[in-house]
Amino acid sequence: MSNTWKVYFLALVSFLVGTSEYVISGILDKISETLGISVTLTGQLVTIFSFVYAVCTPVLMALTAKWERQKLLVSAMGIFVLGNVLSFVLPGFELFVAARVIMALGAGMVVVTALDIAAKIAAPGKQASALATVVMGFTASLIIGVPLGRVAAAAFGWRSVFGLLALAGLLAMFVLYTVLPRVKGDDPVPLSRQLAFLKNGKVALGLAITFFWLGGYSIAYTYISPYLLDVAGLKEDMLSAALLAFGIASLAGSKFGGFSTDKWGVFPTLTGGMLLHAAALILLSVSLPHSWLLVAGLLVLWSFAAWSTGPTQQFNLVRIEPNYSGIMLGLNQSMMQLSMAAGAGMGGIIIDQVSLSSVTWFGMIGVVLAILAAFLLRLRMSEGKQMAQANE
Repeated sequence: MSNTWKVYFLALVSFLVGTSEYVISGILDKISETLGISVTLTGQLVTIFSFVYAVCTPVLMALTAKWERQKLLVSAMGIFVLGNVLSFVLPGFELFVAARVIMALGAGMVVVTALDIAAKIAAPGKQASALATVVMGFTASLIIGVPLGRVAAAAFGWRSVFGLLALAGLLAMFVLYTVLPRVKGDDPVPLSRQLAFLKNGKVALGLAITFFWLGGYSIAYTYISPYLLDVAGLKEDMLSAALLAFGIASLAGSKFGGFSTDKWGVFPTLTGGMLLHAAALILLSVSLPHSWLLVAGLLVLWSFAAWSTGPTQQFNLVRIEPNYSGIMLGLNQSMMQLSMAAGAGMGGIIIDQVSLSSVTWFGMIGVVLAILAAFLLRLRMSEGKQMAQANE
């Protein structure tokens, strides 16, 4: 298998992980009804998963830094599979939460390790595109995982989704063990030293972009199923199609983000995508209630714009500290999950205290803050280049 195809298989692995996280948003109402809990409480399943992923991934990656990458990825997939098996067989909300915690522990290591391997085996000058491909796999779960999860939940019950993920994960473990090259691990870097990177102003601003961009996205997306059903007025048979359109747009946006970054640069891609992201959320807010075609079109615009930022941000953090790419990717993954947790939690508060229809407005505010952070980072990096040139 060529390295290009190996990168695509890593994208498939990240797809499984993305499905395990995002599918909750697609079956939120089903879980709520079955477990007899509120939609807001069900939404906190996203918060719990994302928080565990964010906090534990840097610790686990530091502890396993010396591990050969293929061995680490296969082991992490094993933990991920276990979490899905438990989600399938264990009854009750509390035990489901425990299974989600195990799933998140494996998922974090899977994604960071897959990104690290992709960056190391990519051809020179194609690192951003390789990262974009792996990120594309993660976002492709919106295309296939979430709508198919909705269909499977309607036909066989929502727990069947996690049974299918467990079976697919077992198959992926075998393929990973067979085809991946033996990529050496990194020199161990203590967690305290990793966190010390947060004192770097450029790193802090780069991570702030991730936090506000994805936090704003998560405020709205976590509750997309009840939003589309109760606010947009879509029927159940239209919901899966709307989620499919949303997912296809996320795939196209992610791939375009990698292409645009390689061709036109980081900041044009970042700011352009986030401006379009904010505009889509505003248009979605003011256009309701209208035809389902208009709603679907705005969903496509929102998704394309939002996920064009994903690979650009991965590359943005790597280029800030190119000698510590693994740490930067790990910190960014943690920040992504913290922002997802914060967004899901904030969305629940907004629904309880304001209204379900207002989540898109609050999401837009988060994206605008991310745009401001991007402008500040660009200014700071320009000043740094001018100082370096003056000292030459």
